[in-house]
Amino acid sequence: MGKVTAKKSHLNWRTAFGLALFISLLMNMIFLIMFFYGHDPNLERGPMRHEFRLDFTVIRILANFSIAFLLYLVNFYFLKRQGLSSKRKIEYIILSVLLSTFVLSYLWSAVHFHFDENMFHPKAIVFGGLFRDYFIAVVVVLTSQLIYISNKQQNMALENEMLQAEYMKSRFMSLKSQIDPHFLFNSLNTLSSLITTDSEKAVEYVQQLSFVFRYTLQNKEIITLEDELNFTLAYCHLMQIRYGSNLQIIRKIDAKYHTYSVVPLSLQTLVENAIKHNVVSNKQPLPIVLSTTERATVIVSNPIQLKKDSEHGERIGLSNLAELYRLLWNKEIEVRSADGVFEVEIPLIA
Repeated sequence: MGKVTAKKSHLNWRTAFGLALFISLLMNMIFLIMFFYGHDPNLERGPMRHEFRLDFTVIRILANFSIAFLLYLVNFYFLKRQGLSSKRKIEYIILSVLLSTFVLSYLWSAVHFHFDENMFHPKAIVFGGLFRDYFIAVVVVLTSQLIYISNKQQNMALENEMLQAEYMKSRFMSLKSQIDPHFLFNSLNTLSSLITTDSEKAVEYVQQLSFVFRYTLQNKEIITLEDELNFTLAYCHLMQIRYGSNLQIIRKIDAKYHTYSVVPLSLQTLVENAIKHNVVSNKQPLPIVLSTTERATVIVSNPIQLKKDSEHGERIGLSNLAELYRLLWNKEIEVRSADGVFEVEIPLIA
């Protein structure tokens, strides 16, 4: 449940500037090549011939750039408008592009006239001016639509991520809400009996219980294996005050995995399930093994010695834990029961 950051829209003036500059340079690439290589050919345009001129080429590039840039801004403005249907946006874009292109093309033709008096020849206007500018307009509209669709897909993906994060957070809080009251009820019962039988153990129990509840009240959504292990051992200490030597906790945790991440309360939930569903007595002590593997996983295992009144089908904490791992990291936990041993294997996240 990492943080989901909003992505900035690409429908802005910077994008418009970059694309307009690229289109203007591309449209006049042949003139730039001739300039850099020092050629001075005659180029035909309709029935007239013109020598290559740097000033004329610069003005042509500026004209193409300004037309493309302004058309991008117009497109982006309508595409970002809220409350307009897609059909209405397209209608406004087409109308505004047609009018804007005609006006801008005419204005730049007037500028060209000062450098080339043949610019207002009818064929020059149609084939050299409007035709070129409307071609630019088509490119601008198509690329604007592609950027808009891409941006829309990114926003939809972001919204889905945010919804996913909210759902995972609610599931996490649901898991905590199911564990805390049950754990508190059992802890208070144990504390009540210790107060009358062993006051020193009662004090120790309260200290450990305080640490445990400080941990459960934190709002972290992921935590290191080391912190989760310390909390689980504190919980186990509480249980050992209650059950004595009949409850045995065996640690086989490789220190190299201490910085790996797990879901909070994951190990504690598995240990609690083992204690809840199995007999813990002088005749049948319950050893619980916490171990890591080379596959970067941690296993909680115990012998199967079920209580007679154990609720076989009710494993809410375990099912919630499995769901959290699927939602959070798209990982599965493994539950195995064979040869009289029950074990749950959860992945560690580097």
